[in-house]
Amino acid sequence: MFNETSQYLIARGIEKPQIALILGSGLGELADEIESAIAIPYEEIPNFPVSTVPGHAGKLIYGVLEGKKVIALQGRFHFYEGYDLQTVTYPVRIFKELGVQTVIVTNAAGGVNENFTPGDLMIITDHLNLTGENPLIGANIEAHGPRFVDMTETYSKRGQQILKEVATDIDLHLQEGVYTWFTGPTYETPAEIRYARAIGGDAVGMSTVPEAIVAKHAGMEVVGVSCITNLAAGMQQSLNHEEVMEYSQKAKPKFKQLLRGLISRL
Repeated sequence: MFNETSQYLIARGIEKPQIALILGSGLGELADEIESAIAIPYEEIPNFPVSTVPGHAGKLIYGVLEGKKVIALQGRFHFYEGYDLQTVTYPVRIFKELGVQTVIVTNAAGGVNENFTPGDLMIITDHLNLTGENPLIGANIEAHGPRFVDMTETYSKRGQQILKEVATDIDLHLQEGVYTWFTGPTYETPAEIRYARAIGGDAVGMSTVPEAIVAKHAGMEVVGVSCITNLAAGMQQSLNHEEVMEYSQKAKPKFKQLLRGLISRL
């Protein structure tokens, strides 16, 4: 199955991408800046799922960004859409098959840390998986990685340092912290947010962790950035997807500048 998908993409002109981008809610515009771009709708790619969430365009883009060959998912897949985690993370497996070395994961997240403000960008230093699910449950794919995976450094320290250096150069204040994964599609309750904060969570969201686990399993470097689009439940009056989209739009210029700087130095 992996071979059918990767051979199709190679036949469409995708050749040895170095860096993969998974672009979250409202953040897909960076893919529009890829030069010499080949854009393929998900529905045309064999064995690929289809994104169903507003703010997720549903295209795979390949080309050059900051002098690097990149492949980007303009819209990701979520467990709450009804896909199993093997399907959610299928594109990450394809990245491995195509020879990708570094995966950059991005998302829109709720701020749990009381020092965060909507519009902040946060380096993901680690994650908490509170779903009880794991994309590696089932038969191990030996060609990609070991049965038991060391998660001590899931998010590359090298990548985190580069992000800090870029932020200094462009005069951007970056937050950093632990991303907490809930399944969604409901937003978290105030009690769940208090729990997440008590155990060390700084932001919450409904994605990213499965992709990071599979990328780590497959031996790829993982770098993560969250756009804090709202304060989490109990910290503001109410939550809605329109606000998520609004703040991701506002953060977009500095988000794109940060990621371009990261890509140029990887």
